[in-house]
Amino acid sequence: MSNAHRGHKGYEGHRGKTRQPTVRSFVSRRLSFVSFVTFVSLVARAVPARVVSFVTFVSLVASAAPARAEIVFFNTGRTLSVKAHRSEGESLVLILRTGGEIVCEPSVVARITPDEVPYPEPVVEPAERPEAALEAVETVPYGEIIDKLSAEHRVDARLVRALIQVESAYHERARSPKGAMGLMQLMPATARQYAVADPYDPASNIEGGIRHLKSLLERWFTPALALAAYNAGEAAVEKFHGIPPYPETQNYVSRILRLAAR
Repeated sequence: MSNAHRGHKGYEGHRGKTRQPTVRSFVSRRLSFVSFVTFVSLVARAVPARVVSFVTFVSLVASAAPARAEIVFFNTGRTLSVKAHRSEGESLVLILRTGGEIVCEPSVVARITPDEVPYPEPVVEPAERPEAALEAVETVPYGEIIDKLSAEHRVDARLVRALIQVESAYHERARSPKGAMGLMQLMPATARQYAVADPYDPASNIEGGIRHLKSLLERWFTPALALAAYNAGEAAVEKFHGIPPYPETQNYVSRILRLAAR
């Protein structure tokens, strides 16, 4: 006999007799239930509003906590931090935190482990008016140079345009407090690496920047990781197995990818 059935018919005592609920026990349980409801009601009224607000705040903070990702260890020795992964037939799909996916064979992956580094979500900036974005694309300076050099080095010109917009806003004489120079904000060591004699010359700066970006794309496979390395350095991307959890870098990558997608 099920518990539900026993509850409906009464329960068997140790002597085998069925004990029926009495009027007294029914009234006692009824009063206990009413007392409990009354108690909960009084407690709810007695809780200060600020306590409720605090509980709500804690709930919101908990829900907004940075999500953890996964680290993919490739057989080549390289690592990549991803949002998640899934299997599709005989392929392995790696879901990137910044959007997009990488499809590969499971045999190229040694193992996948949880990533203990929290990654805050990039801050979403207000979207620009569509007509303003269109005007910006049509009137971009050095457009012919960018398109020509991007085609020569097989790099997406839209990505280069967006990078220049974020790095220097197309000011060829721009110089950062850390010493980055020109349109694509080349550091002195990077300028020397790509034989850029004059970092403030638009054509030379753009070519050096595109070559550097291409090398990062070839190493890190995805635009998001390449941009993170361009901003924070390759060592930082290597250390955190992906986009470093720096607000500046997170927003930098998000903004460039958004501009390039227009």
